[in-house]
Amino acid sequence: MSDYDFLYDHQEETTTRFVCFVGNALHRFDLAIMTTSRFFGKKLVIDLQSGRSAVMGPDDLAEEGYLEHVFKLNEEQALELNEFLSQVIGSIHFTDI
Repeated sequence: MSDYDFLYDHQEETTTRFVCFVGNALHRFDLAIMTTSRFFGKKLVIDLQSGRSAVMGPDDLAEEGYLEHVFKLNEEQALELNEFLSQVIGSIHFTDI
């Protein structure tokens, strides 16, 4: 055995959606959007080009400047990503209650 102090070690089946699109700002988005029973009903969104990721729900999308900060986007790019993710993320459904 090892000397690691695990806080958790859990495996589960997930659903992952891979999507690539170019918006009017001509920025290409390559995303992996993972749905899991973890993260209190939020989704894990991964930018495959930069490797940046965030656990997101509708409350995060409503937060001003959130996407710009997390994914290092300008305002126009963040607006296009927000429009797309608002359709995909949906409302939070708690799976552990």
